[in-house]
Amino acid sequence: MTIADLQQVPCLRRGFRFQWEPAQNCHVLLYPEGMIQLNESAALILQQVDGQRTLGEMITALRRQFPDAPDLAADVQQFMEVAHDNFWLEYR
Repeated sequence: MTIADLQQVPCLRRGFRFQWEPAQNCHVLLYPEGMIQLNESAALILQQVDGQRTLGEMITALRRQFPDAPDLAADVQQFMEVAHDNFWLEYR
């Protein structure tokens, strides 16, 4: 991702909903055709997606939560690329 990408605001695509699913004992992304079970890292990243904050702001917030996490920015950017490529989210 480039610096310009860090200024983009991610949001879940229409029809997708992020929530805790007690039956699965994990966070999930629900969509009309199914459900995606998320690991803890993916859930922590998607909790930051509010349609208001830029990707850069999200990374800054996660760095405050996890100051000792190596390569946090790269990991977040990589996950966001996967989520975008899989049509889970879009950028405004």
